[in-house]
This record gives sequence, structure tokens and C-alpha cells, in this order.
Amino acid sequence: MDCCHDASLETLQELCRKENLTCKSIGITNRNLKSYEVEYLCDYKVEEGKAFYLVKWKGWPESSNTWEPRKHLNCPLLIQNFLRDRNEYLSRGRGGKAMKLRKHVKTLKPAIADYIVKKAKQRIALQRWKEELNRKKNHKAMILVENTVDLEGPPLDFYYINEYKPAPGINVLNGITTGCECDDCPAEKCCPKEAGFILAYNKRKKLKIQPGLPIYECNSYCRCGPDCLNRIVQKGTPYSLCIFRTNNGRGWGVKTLQKIKTNSFVMEYVGEVITSEEAERRGQFYDNQGNTYLFDLDYDSDEFTVDAARYGNVSHFVNHSCDPNLQVFNVFIDNLDLRLPRIALFSTRTIKAGEELTFDYQMKGSIDLTSDSAEGLTPSKKSIRTVCKCGAMCCRGYLN
Repeated sequence: MDCCHDASLETLQELCRKENLTCKSIGITNRNLKSYEVEYLCDYKVEEGKAFYLVKWKGWPESSNTWEPRKHLNCPLLIQNFLRDRNEYLSRGRGGKAMKLRKHVKTLKPAIADYIVKKAKQRIALQRWKEELNRKKNHKAMILVENTVDLEGPPLDFYYINEYKPAPGINVLNGITTGCECDDCPAEKCCPKEAGFILAYNKRKKLKIQPGLPIYECNSYCRCGPDCLNRIVQKGTPYSLCIFRTNNGRGWGVKTLQKIKTNSFVMEYVGEVITSEEAERRGQFYDNQGNTYLFDLDYDSDEFTVDAARYGNVSHFVNHSCDPNLQVFNVFIDNLDLRLPRIALFSTRTIKAGEELTFDYQMKGSIDLTSDSAEGLTPSKKSIRTVCKCGAMCCRGYLN
């Protein structure tokens, strides 16, 4: 169930309670039809020396909001959020200085109350989005969501997927029916060597090949088990990550919540797999919006492109940097079609917990451009130049 479905459920519950109806399928029974749980606090006032809060009750329409004395409310976290949001609004007009609740304040200005309600609704929406992302992901590590910058909520037209979503007529699985017979990979006839390349990982499961070279991992037909040294990308990201709102106009970004060592697999770039012709058509539309989500799969040819605009994973939110800490590699596992590599992002250096993750949308300078295959790692070209806001010392000034 995604965010919009959750919102619809809330609306249905509100309608049921308003009309005094029960419906087990949406969780409204005779037992809880008249139950009251504080969803968030909307306003504040003082009457006859007593503090009151305007309460939005969970599963009830806003028309059912009621003023309740502070002593009746057993929701310290919601009160804490209310006061923090109030002080945050007030501090904006005072150069960011922290504010304390003044006891003589009798009522809040409408603008302050409106901001508090918007922040409460945003907090709920982001929590639902976080829960949705963690339901849909297929790896063990957690995904967190954070916005301490503005009132922006979850993206309205984005759907989380774990692997490529091929357009009609495109086959991202080419029917591979054989795998290596190794008892302990890598052996003489392991998958990378059969493809004419060396094993991509060392004994510590860290990348050891140069940019531009492909990665061939063991597949579902190989004899080796899940702990095989040559099964890294296929297991998904091992790190807990946070999608956060940037404070310098770059929209959403991604930061790691754990330390990442050099040459470690971090995440895969997934999205819709479309033809290059379709990518050209969509690219003209994206150009007008200033988006960069098209990634050409031209490792061996230029037939296909990955579009992560509407369908993608955490990598959809990773920002560009002219001095990135992630590097792109082409990966082949259950599909050996050179036109359809998987795209994996590996760390180029040690990344501290809390640091933003970035990759170079052009990949210039960080890839051996003398390699024929390196050309396959450049995102789709754009006709309109987009100003770069990465802030790196070596910033090129534009994303394209």
C-alpha cells in the first residue's frame, strides 16, 4: 500500500466515523468507532490561566477537532513537535535564534498555526513514505527519510522498484541456463574468466578492477552458494541510507548512516529500461523541467536507456558532484546481453557516516576514457545546460 492509498484509507475512516458507520476492511469496528487518538496538534491558546491545544483526532475529519486542556493530553512527543515547529517558525524572523515558549502568549497568530499544521501533515506523510520504502525494498539495510529544510513532502509521482522495469518488447533476462561449476570461486572456469575478464573483487569483497572494466558475477545457475565471493551487487545495498532534503536548492539527496570503506558496493541504479528513441522523446520533456534521470546503456551499443524519473530506488535521489564519492560500473549477472548491463555504484574513497553520496553525471576524469567500454557510462546528453550546485572545488559549473 503506497502513500496515496494510506491517505485514502484515512479519508475513508474519517467518512465512516462522520456517518457513524462500521467497516472491518478499513479497520473501523463497533469497538473503535468512537475511539479517539491524537494525530497532531493544530493550535494553542490560554483561557483563564489554563493552556489548551486544538487536537486533530486520528481517523476523524478536521471538523471534529476539539480544544483540550494540556492536562488531558498524554502525548509528550506531539507536544514537543508542536513547540519545536512553533519556535522554528518564530526564529525565522529573528535570524535563526532559538525561541522559548512565553507564558503570557494567549493565542497563536493564524500564520503560525497554519505552519504547524503543515509541518505535522508533512511529518506524517514522510513517515508513511519511509514505511512504504522499507516495505518495498528487497535488502536488509534500512531507508530513512528526513526533511528539516522546508515543507516539501514525498514525491507524488515516484514508485520504488528493486530492479529494472523493462518497457514492452525489451527482455532484461536473456534466458541464461548455465553457470559455473566452482566449489570455491574463483576457479579457472568461473564466470568472469569465461567472459574473458578477471574477477572484480578481492578476498575482502572489495572492488579491485579499474573503471571501464565490466563486472561478471555468479548467477542463479552457478553451483556456488549465497556466500560466494563473487555475489555482491545482486545482494542489494548493505548500508542504511537516508533520503534527505538539501539546504542549498538541490532538492532531495542521499546520505549514508554508516561508514563505507573504499571500493565497496553501495547501490544499484535502476529504473525503466526504454529504447534510445523513446529516451530522446522523454529527454525533451525532462530538459524543460531541469531533471537528469536518463542513463544511457551504451556499454556495447546505444539501443537502450534507463529512465529513473518515475520508477527507481534510492539512487533516484543521489545528487551530482564534480568531485564524487561514487563510481559507476557495468555489471552482468543473469543477463549476459552486452546491450543491457546493470549499473552499480561503488565508493571511490572512505565515506564517513552522515556524508552525502554523489556520483558524476558525466563521469569525466574519473573513468579511463581510453577504454572503448568507458563511453557506456555517460548519462544521456541534454541540449539545455543546467547549472551545477555541487559546491566542489573542481566544479565545472554545469551538469552537462
